[in-house]
This record gives sequence, structure tokens and C-alpha cells, in this order.
Amino acid sequence: MNYIVVVNGKPEGPYDFEHLKKMNIVAGTFIRKPGMDDYKEAHEFAELRALFGFSYEKTAPQYFASFDQRLLASVIDYFILFLVYILLILLSFAFVKEQGERITFALLFLPVIPVFKFIYGVFAEASVKQGTIGKRLLSIKVTDLKGSRIGVLTSFFRNLAKILSVAPLFFGYLYSFLNKKQQCFHDAAAGTLVIKDRLL
Repeated sequence: MNYIVVVNGKPEGPYDFEHLKKMNIVAGTFIRKPGMDDYKEAHEFAELRALFGFSYEKTAPQYFASFDQRLLASVIDYFILFLVYILLILLSFAFVKEQGERITFALLFLPVIPVFKFIYGVFAEASVKQGTIGKRLLSIKVTDLKGSRIGVLTSFFRNLAKILSVAPLFFGYLYSFLNKKQQCFHDAAAGTLVIKDRLL
């Protein structure tokens, strides 16, 4: 494994594991491995903690998903749900022959989509992936205020609070423009963040 090390503000390397042992690496030294989008501090690498005896101190997230990223993620999720819904409706037409009944059947279950989106959002954001398909495609995820994975109860409360974010006039979503961490109302209420990886 090769490591790029920031020394005096400049990236140097790549260095192998044995070479790192001879360097003056401290817990706050910025290091990057192949495949990483950005540098991390040395104490964030398990193998370097074992090598140098650093303790792991999780740092609070510094990069937050913007409103347009979150909106696009939601649009992607609803688009996928609508595609699944249309597919199920088309399959149901094999059993429902009358055109009037088909229209009624299609419209009758339309309100199920936001309900399913709510249930899906609760479990997806509390999962290991920490986000729905839309969020994962945009490389953003839901965390607590320290950047850790949230539980199902927190996720449930967060998604329930979205109802208040919608009314009146989507103010709860516009609230994200009023704070540095770009939290919507439901994030502030649930104590959550939507973060992103910094890109070089």
C-alpha cells in the first residue's frame, strides 16, 4: 500500500508502509491512500493507529450536502418509485380488463407512493449505506452530528418531521440556507446532518 503524505503543506510520496515508520508522522498528519477522494488525518487509519499508537478521535463532518443535491436525490427516489408503481399497475392490467376499472385502480393506489417513500427512507437512512438510492448515487448520506450512523428511531423521527418542513411553503427546507451546516428543519429537529465527501 502506498501513501501520499502532506509535509510542510505539500504532498510527498508515494511511500510504502516501511518508509512511514521512519517519518515523523503525528496523529494530525494528512495522508491519502490510492482510491481516496481526499486526505484524512493519520489517526483515522486503523493500520497507522496500530503502528504509531494513535488514539482514534472521530472529527465532526465538515462538508455538507447542498440543497440542490438533496432535492435531486429526492427526485431520483420518487422517479424510481414511480417506475416501480407503473410496472405494477401494468402487470395488474392482466387481471383488470375494464378501462374504467383500470383508471380507478391506478389512481386508487397513487397515495401509497409517499407512504412507501417514508418507510423506505426510514430504513435506508438507518442502514449501513446511510441513505436512499438517490442519496447514494450523489455520494451523500445521513449522519448524526458527529458523523456517525443514525438509528431507526432517529431516522423515523427525521422523516416524520419532514411533514413540518413542507408546511408552510416548504420553509423547513428553505431553513437549510440559514445555517452553516445546511440543515433543513427536520435535520435540526432530529439532530442529523446530510454530509458529502469532499472532492479534490
